[in-house]
Amino acid sequence: MTHTLSYSSRPNITRQWLERAAVFALASTSIACLLVQFYRIASMRSFTLRVFLPCATVLAIWSMIDSGQIRKMVWFGALAGFLAACAYDIFRLPFVFARPWHIDSIVPAMPLFKVFPEFGRMILGTDWLAVFDNSLPPYKLSEHVVGWAYHFSNGMSFGIMYLAMIGVRNAGRRTWMWGIVMSLGIELALLLTPYAATFGIPVTARFVAITLTAHIVFGAVMGLLVLRFSRAIAARCG
Repeated sequence: MTHTLSYSSRPNITRQWLERAAVFALASTSIACLLVQFYRIASMRSFTLRVFLPCATVLAIWSMIDSGQIRKMVWFGALAGFLAACAYDIFRLPFVFARPWHIDSIVPAMPLFKVFPEFGRMILGTDWLAVFDNSLPPYKLSEHVVGWAYHFSNGMSFGIMYLAMIGVRNAGRRTWMWGIVMSLGIELALLLTPYAATFGIPVTARFVAITLTAHIVFGAVMGLLVLRFSRAIAARCG
């Protein structure tokens, strides 16, 4: 009987792993939009339209059709990632508005939000890499909106990827600090890409310290929210 149960459970376990891998892959297409542009594999606009948006649509439909783990993975992961991205940006507000708020004697002024409208410009297919090029026209409202939307899509996708990695069933037993481990891994990986060079960002010790701290905030909030969501669900299910 023991062997029968063991063998019969294997297909179910394999399916769960395949589903988690598929969710992770679909969600990862968000950050892949930037990476393919950096490495000149494809334009960000082309990849967004032909890969990311279709994958996001598949993921959304899948989560609506499924009534179990996939729905929880996508919905709770996206919510945790979105709120973590909000916390991430709130942490960076004093640096962005150091001069207008007259706190630049305490907090260094850094244009940490300046790349967001550039994302929008790249996705909309207009001239890009205008961050430090005053010869190009100012950013349009549509470029700001699309750029910020893409920024938050990354946060949401990271939340989904995080839950896909740790598993919905195990989320309530995992320490929230795994969220920090993931977010620091993402930041360190980005520092190894042409991200900073592409946007003309000087990689100073101050910049690295601030961005790493911001990602610690993101990972901590994401990890804590996922833990809270999973325990709330477990308590409701009895």
